[in-house]
Amino acid sequence: MTERWEADVAIVGAGFAGLTAARDLVAAGKTVVVLEARDRVGGRVLNQDLDEGEGGGKVVEMGGQWIGPTQDRVAKLAVELGVETFPTFDQGDRLVFLGDKRYRYRGEYPTRINPAVLADFGLAQLRFDRMAKSVDLERPWDTPRARLLDRETLESWVVRTMRTGRARTLFRTTFELIFAEEPMNISLLHALFYFRSGVDVNTMIRITGGAQQDRFVGGSQLLAQRMADELGDSVLLSGPVRSIDQSGPSVVVAHTDRGRAEARRAIVTVPPALASRIDYRPVLPAGRDQLTQRMPHGSVIKVNAVYDTPFWRDHGLSGQAFDPGLPMSSALDNSPPDGSPGVLVGFFEGDFGREFGAADRAERRRVALDCFARYFGPKAKGPASYFDLDWSAEPWTRGCYGAHLPPGVWTEYGPWLRRPVDRLHWAGTETAAHWCGYMDGAVESGQRAAREVLEAL
Repeated sequence: MTERWEADVAIVGAGFAGLTAARDLVAAGKTVVVLEARDRVGGRVLNQDLDEGEGGGKVVEMGGQWIGPTQDRVAKLAVELGVETFPTFDQGDRLVFLGDKRYRYRGEYPTRINPAVLADFGLAQLRFDRMAKSVDLERPWDTPRARLLDRETLESWVVRTMRTGRARTLFRTTFELIFAEEPMNISLLHALFYFRSGVDVNTMIRITGGAQQDRFVGGSQLLAQRMADELGDSVLLSGPVRSIDQSGPSVVVAHTDRGRAEARRAIVTVPPALASRIDYRPVLPAGRDQLTQRMPHGSVIKVNAVYDTPFWRDHGLSGQAFDPGLPMSSALDNSPPDGSPGVLVGFFEGDFGREFGAADRAERRRVALDCFARYFGPKAKGPASYFDLDWSAEPWTRGCYGAHLPPGVWTEYGPWLRRPVDRLHWAGTETAAHWCGYMDGAVESGQRAAREVLEAL
């Protein structure tokens, strides 16, 4: 016997966007039902418990985890929910490997790298940031020269802008770390929009003073769990939404594996690739459907290796390392607030994410630990625990960190991204104007969709 729920608003997805929208609507006196496919809340945010003997009940994050300056929405949410933050470990020397050379340094860049390479990289970054300032975040398709920018790939811009091969490699790999995708697949306009939505290149890639500055005590999923606790029985798990019918005069009906929800309005917050798989009645306008057909997700496998102690700190190292030639091109210290146990985090991204997503877990583990050993020595090959998660294989995500737009999509289909379709509204971090792709962007999108619904009811 199927279940039936009635509410003012049905919300598809219990990630940060859906839970934020629900929270705002309930605060405004409306009833909601939040329909989540998974058996948990949080979406692309997920805590991993460490074994009691290794972590003393502590967690590491297998999904989104960092927060930094100007991410004011998620910071305010954390304060309201009583979730504290702590600084990402950023003390000691950093490491960069280029070919057979190892550079150990402090500060922004390793000064012993060929000055021509540093200058080439720095000038390209300056030019990129200057171009990004012209992007209209609310309406990227109205940006000056939008069609010209949207016609070009990020890769082609790198090739024609930069003069040295090594600087191009560094620039490509830096951007792959942000998008989990190869630059040849990304529109230049989208790259400019994305970095502008997160202020600029330095803000996006830095630890202290940047997007990776702080973490949440108890893990980022704790925010979603506390929002869900506030909403109580309004959050329904293990119920994928298969179809949404708004052909009736006043009721939107969402059919799930558990039953049906009837509401006056609906907000769909799941990633674009998943939103496109819902059966809509009547069918969506062609422009909206064409848009979601053209918003692929990045490919990333997140790795956390757990050690008895953060042994790299004993050698004066920060845990931050970078080698554009490795399958896992970066590493960071991901230890709990007190530094015990020691945790290193790294990522297989883009082409490497797809390659090692097809490998078995034992092979992936071997390669990941080889990368950590390249950075920090043979001790890194013997973790007490190892965790990884291929987000492309997750049935209710199908890729991370978010969707990207290939050439031509912003200028041809961009206006459909946030535009409601009758009584159907859209949210999710991909629809955010600020910090698109991040937790803060998800919160912004949920707040916007809730405002739209309140104005319409």
